[in-house]
Amino acid sequence: MAGIPLSPVVPASAVTRPGARAWAVLAILCFVYVLNFLDRQLLSILAKPIQDELGVTDGQLGLLGGLYFAMFYCILAIPVGWLADRTNRVKVLALSCGLWSAATAACGVAASYPQLAAARMAVGVGEAGGVPPSYAIISDYFPSGTRGMALSLFNLGPPIGQALGVAFGASIAAAYSWRSAFVWVGVVGVVTALIIWCFVREPRRGGLDAKPAAPVVPRAAAANAPGKPGFWGTCRMFFTHPVLLRVALACAATQFITYGSMNFTVLFLMREKGMALGDVAVWYALLVLLGVSAGMLTSGRLIDRLVPRNKAAYAYVPAAGLALAVPLFVGFVWAPGWPLALVFLLLPMGLNYFYLSPAVTLVQEEVRPDQRVLAGALLLLVMNLVGLGLGPTYLGFASDHFRATHPDNSLQMAFYTLAPFYGVAIGLFLWLARALKQQSKEAAS
Repeated sequence: MAGIPLSPVVPASAVTRPGARAWAVLAILCFVYVLNFLDRQLLSILAKPIQDELGVTDGQLGLLGGLYFAMFYCILAIPVGWLADRTNRVKVLALSCGLWSAATAACGVAASYPQLAAARMAVGVGEAGGVPPSYAIISDYFPSGTRGMALSLFNLGPPIGQALGVAFGASIAAAYSWRSAFVWVGVVGVVTALIIWCFVREPRRGGLDAKPAAPVVPRAAAANAPGKPGFWGTCRMFFTHPVLLRVALACAATQFITYGSMNFTVLFLMREKGMALGDVAVWYALLVLLGVSAGMLTSGRLIDRLVPRNKAAYAYVPAAGLALAVPLFVGFVWAPGWPLALVFLLLPMGLNYFYLSPAVTLVQEEVRPDQRVLAGALLLLVMNLVGLGLGPTYLGFASDHFRATHPDNSLQMAFYTLAPFYGVAIGLFLWLARALKQQSKEAAS
């Protein structure tokens, strides 16, 4: 199984088009992902008023948005993914959405740093059951050949969620308080969980996967075919599979940059670039929405077009995006004021996310239908333990370190240190391209 894709690439002319129900489910799941990311990002968006009221440092903020959250989010995603592969994925998603939304509302009533930390950990527990089941549900509503675009549309959740979080969170904080933003978002999430439970149907696993032409298999041979894969069997397969392991490591290095910078960009723009909360609610929200959405849609379209000709496009598309982003990211950090900083940041905001749709699509195509949730959870485990767990934590403590020598621009100095990690991520995606080329040669021979 290590070298042969289980879902063959389908020519565009042979692709079955999804129906109206599939698009409706995709819209609902995308909204859930919007809430997922909105809940997660409110902390970074409201960092300054939280710091002002609770007196937390940059390092403590990094732990809240990074390691404390990721420990539960990443590790619990594995047993939740295994459970969802064997039960009703829709119900698992609905229960998870209700839990993380209630925990988000609890963040709004936290009276101290330890209480806020406990609430953020609870958000991580709930969100562990959000994204992996959604990946698998979408893969069973959309056939191979349309999954790249479907998953890229689903992956619009982060930019929309972050943009709404910026606009909504900053506006509510400016008019009322940062606490009100957490409470209202939590209430909306609980209502959404009820909608998922009542209106989304569980699709048949693997029902839309392409079936390669093959001789009829005798019943005796079919009876000896492998049954449902075990938990440890799927984990072993994932971490020994050259393609799956490499895509996870490449995405982890990329997310170290994206999560590290994303968790501190608003604070950076306000504290060191002179941006006001009202400007954040408008201009930064628009930049996130347009930049990241364009990156998600463009990368999804590119892989649907390029992968049938060359499967290594799963790796080359993200590598090219990151290479183009490096000089512009440095320009964003250097810019003396927030208007010029936003100009520099627009393209990297999208190019930094060229990795997500290709990576998710590749993993969903590469494994059996009854392994998709757990495989997606394992991908997120590696990506988020490194990216979400260490990226914000590193940047926060780096800023605290530079504060002694650069008290007025400690975050700027910390942001500069992220630039070399682009080279690491690009190198890992090129390493993935080698594995994909080798896999294609073996499949052709």
